Amino acid sequence: MSGGPITVVARWQVNSGALDEVLAILAELRPQSLEEPGCLGYEVYRDADGADTLLLVERYRDEAAIEAHRQTAHYQSLVVDRVLPLLAERRVELLRAAGPV
Repeated sequence: MSGGPITVVARWQVNSGALDEVLAILAELRPQSLEEPGCLGYEVYRDADGADTLLLVERYRDEAAIEAHRQTAHYQSLVVDRVLPLLAERRVELLRAAGPV
């Protein structure tokens, strides 16, 4: 990929009974991520039908900003160490705007 901001769409299927814990961790992670110079946006969505599924939509300036985010202490301690063990499934997509349509 090259040129322009990148949107990261992460779909997390949370283990049964762990949703509140994951949401609490995200409440810590989101403001720290938004303070990163390359982070342009960070939103967390819950499945409307009440399932234990979360959708994270993050926007970054470029690939370097995504890599910098993944190397931060808050990402490593909150996501890698605490959230990942609480997920049954995790899918991450990197998207770039298609331009004018």
